[in-house]
Amino acid sequence: MPSRDRSLDSRLSAMSVPSRSPSPEVGAALKRKRSTTTRSSSLPSASSCSESQSRSSPPRSRRRRSSRNSSPSYSSDQGRPTKDKAARASEIWEQEAKAKETAAKGEALRSTLAQLSCTKAGGAYIPPARLKALMAEAAAADPGSVEYQRMSWDSLKKSITGLVNKVAVENIKSIVPELFGCANLIRGRGLYCRSIMRAQALSLSFTPVFAALTAIVNTKLPMVGELLVTRLVSQFRRSFKRNDKTICNSTAMFIAHLVNQGVVHEVLALEILVLLLEKPTDDSVEIAVGFMREVGAFLAEEAPKANNSIFDRFRAVLYEGEISKRVQYMIEVLSQVRREGFKDNPRILKALDLVDEDDQITHHISLDDQLNVEEGLNVFKIDAEFVENEERYRSIKAEILGEDENSDENGSDADSESESSDGSEEDDQDDAQKQLEIHDRTETNLINLRRTIYLTIMSSLDFEESVHKLLKLEIPEDQGIELCNMIVECCSQERTYSKFYGNMGERFCKLHRKWSETFVQSFTNYYDTIHRYETNRLRNIARFFGHLFSTDSISWASLSVVHMTEEDTTSSSRIFVKILFQEMQQQLGLRELAERFKEPSLQQDWQGLFPKDSPKSTRFSINYFTSIGLGVLTEDMREYLKNAPKILLAQRQAALAARGSDDSDTDSSSVLSSSSGSRSSHSSRSRAYSSSQACLGLVRD
Repeated sequence: MPSRDRSLDSRLSAMSVPSRSPSPEVGAALKRKRSTTTRSSSLPSASSCSESQSRSSPPRSRRRRSSRNSSPSYSSDQGRPTKDKAARASEIWEQEAKAKETAAKGEALRSTLAQLSCTKAGGAYIPPARLKALMAEAAAADPGSVEYQRMSWDSLKKSITGLVNKVAVENIKSIVPELFGCANLIRGRGLYCRSIMRAQALSLSFTPVFAALTAIVNTKLPMVGELLVTRLVSQFRRSFKRNDKTICNSTAMFIAHLVNQGVVHEVLALEILVLLLEKPTDDSVEIAVGFMREVGAFLAEEAPKANNSIFDRFRAVLYEGEISKRVQYMIEVLSQVRREGFKDNPRILKALDLVDEDDQITHHISLDDQLNVEEGLNVFKIDAEFVENEERYRSIKAEILGEDENSDENGSDADSESESSDGSEEDDQDDAQKQLEIHDRTETNLINLRRTIYLTIMSSLDFEESVHKLLKLEIPEDQGIELCNMIVECCSQERTYSKFYGNMGERFCKLHRKWSETFVQSFTNYYDTIHRYETNRLRNIARFFGHLFSTDSISWASLSVVHMTEEDTTSSSRIFVKILFQEMQQQLGLRELAERFKEPSLQQDWQGLFPKDSPKSTRFSINYFTSIGLGVLTEDMREYLKNAPKILLAQRQAALAARGSDDSDTDSSSVLSSSSGSRSSHSSRSRAYSSSQACLGLVRD
């Protein structure tokens, strides 16, 4: 153990960052450079005279001699180039020192990585922070170096494997941006295909998730989807020849879901089914049945004729009887699943339907094609154009994710055009945010909101606690109707009506006017769709809204949606209104309820509830309310029906009087015609009077 600790300490010391001070070798090289420079400056040349004067001071006698022989103008002109050359020389020395320092760092980094790679497992474990520091050093030394490419490859492999293993239905929308942003999928497409194939083989239940992830990647990088389909087809052919049932089944299932997502054409699925059923065995037919359960809904829609022929082949295999009873039963179950419309095996789950059909790129790959699986993409290879390829992928990533790739250039030009650049940057940010917006067509957020509301209601002891918790959720105004609907739905699912929900709705309505209006909207929606509910749920909903009406939580004018006629009502709506009014009668009393319905300001809103437009509708409403024990509410309608003949007669007389006044100025022929008209009107009045007496007799009976 002590020897292992010493070796580990030596590795960690070798991993330490080299200091920035130049090494002894660099110092010796600098000294040799300086000595050669001073020797060359001592030679008698006019160009090196000024350089020797700047570096080492000559003897006094030589200085005096030179000053006597040379003119002042010549000495002043010679001083300027001397300073420039000295500055250039110092810059050259600094550059050489930096280059040697960088070379020393690269050599130390190479030796460190070599030591770490010499273990039996192929490399020692490097903590993430240390690995990040090493990658930063390698990038600073040489971004295109072999060491940096190797470290970036290892990081790429870890990122892709981690994201693929982490993906699920709930987080697939957040995994996709990470996958495009953290990993170069063009360089690592082989790693992606290998990781996702391994993960799918180990967890078949997540196959729809992996297929949905591949479908999203395929819309942006089609070469990734094509490579995955190619490898799956090659693996299926290989496993089929080797009679490897496990791998063949998992591969076929993955291909089926890729067909459902539109990544590969359905011809491949039909070829697989034909191959499996050509020479039927227990294993091949079992794989074909499982494959058909996954892809059957898609084939029934896209290729119905081919789907029928496949099921005919299944039927023929069943009648031949060359397979075991277990597999025969599986075929019978598959036929039953087909008759039920594959309800348990839909084409694509709603939560995974994330790609539009117009955006998807479908690959046409056959079982008989010559395929290149590109196994070389699974291993590390030195890329001579590594830096350029990384820059290209950054631009592709910016286009996919909607990032602003010219942010640095805009920042450099901000001094000259500050106002315009600020405005353009804000516009770019807005555009990027718009591009990053994901349109959720699966209603995942709505489902999560309903789940939260349901759990909050069910975990509360009383209605006050429930209202308090629901208000703390800060539900947006446009989703307030969902809160009201969830309260009504929870109430309807109880075995018997609970005042807990009625008190909750009352408290919400009296807290703010918007909740009262929202519950009125909910009442309208439920009355229009009340025929969809069974009797027990209908009863609870009616009693809930009856409580709201009795406590004046919602406006009684909302009863205008009820039209009590034979044509506008159904059996469900009549039962709903009956239970609603009985709940109101129980809480208010019959006398107060009758007084409420005599309110003059609301008579206009109750014309549909108590119709007076035709005797037929009036009689229907009278008979309905009388049958439910609320005949006191029909007194006005009875009075109207009793006086209806007189009202009609008065209206006719008024019309005839108006017509007679218009005809008074006509000649004698018009007088004769008017007298005949009066006789006919008298006979019509007598007929109307007799019919009205008959109507009254029916009502009294």
